[in-house]
Amino acid sequence: MSLAMDREALTARLVKAERRGKIRAFLLVAPLLAFVVLSFVIPIVNLVTQAFYGDLVSSTMPKITVELAKWNGKMPAPESLCEAFVTEYKAAKAKDPALPTRIATLVNREFSGSLSKMRPVANNELSAPYCDALAELNEEWTKPEIWNALKLVSPSVSPRFFIQSVDYRLNADGSIRHENEENSIHLALFGRTLMVAAAVTLFCALLGFPIGFLLAHLPTRASNLLMIIVLLPFWTSLLVRTTAWIALLQQNGVINDTLVALGLISDDQRPVMMYNMFATLVAMTHVLLPFMILPLYSVMTGIKPNFVRAARSLGATPLTAFWRVYFPLTIPGLSAGCLLVFILAIGYYITPALVGGQSGQLISNIIAFHMQKTLNWPLASAIGTLLLAGVLLLYWLYNRLVGVDKMKFA
Repeated sequence: MSLAMDREALTARLVKAERRGKIRAFLLVAPLLAFVVLSFVIPIVNLVTQAFYGDLVSSTMPKITVELAKWNGKMPAPESLCEAFVTEYKAAKAKDPALPTRIATLVNREFSGSLSKMRPVANNELSAPYCDALAELNEEWTKPEIWNALKLVSPSVSPRFFIQSVDYRLNADGSIRHENEENSIHLALFGRTLMVAAAVTLFCALLGFPIGFLLAHLPTRASNLLMIIVLLPFWTSLLVRTTAWIALLQQNGVINDTLVALGLISDDQRPVMMYNMFATLVAMTHVLLPFMILPLYSVMTGIKPNFVRAARSLGATPLTAFWRVYFPLTIPGLSAGCLLVFILAIGYYITPALVGGQSGQLISNIIAFHMQKTLNWPLASAIGTLLLAGVLLLYWLYNRLVGVDKMKFA
């Protein structure tokens, strides 16, 4: 009986000790967890939310939102629709003088010129019949375009920015049409971004593999010196490194001057190496190369030389021993480096903006354009959300194909 009681008491003490250990562990990681939530999770949630949710019109003008939902799109617009718009739009100005302009800006994104047509509504005294009063201000109010644009922006939840981010447009009747050719730029930029990221990843792998091999097999003194050279870019500002490539690659830069001085090219045959795709690839490869070398080096240092020696002693040629024995053991580091470089390259902004020119711009540059120039934050959020979804999909595929459970051979 006493033995059973002692066992129960011991079990209870162990459970309490385990619970106290979990609490202490949580308290230790709580500051880091709070930092991640504040600096990473909340901004991402805000990013995704802005892409499909906006209640500026529905919360400020609830009656017009209901009337537009019931409207069949046929002209002339019913008097109830015109009355609801005029009264609520003028009430919005009385509440906050900036609200009419903000609402008109949203409508103007869907139908260019709406801003100049909506501004007089808030600044003039209009009386019934309101549809006739609007027509006197501007004949565009007798046409469906501006009403359709207002109908598009009135719902609180709408997929129109996601649709617009892939070069399509949502119509007021719920149908989807392809964007005109001159505005169809997002899909092309997505494709260019993936192409550039893949090319930079390939170049980093081809350059980083032999450097990682040297780091792992050179004597310690030489290896440490080479490691300092590899890490040196991390101690230099990204802006400085990119600007250095501008000095090197421009037509009157160091490389072209050297080629002319050596007589390899004439002065009037200087190749254009700046503000194009070539400059983007070169500069990004240089900046991201350490992110490929370090994972490779960390894996290569753990590969024992005895494996290759055993293959050679069994009759394998140096190339066969490398390809059949050594290279498979480096795949975890190579795949981790490729994933890291590819993800970083997809979101690169500063380097393409400085050296890429028009042909070297990536999707991150159009996101910045919408954030800073057009102030179309919901569209920028939608594009950023699609980019985030692509990165998560890439990581999921990596985890399925080359995840921890696939690396048992290493």
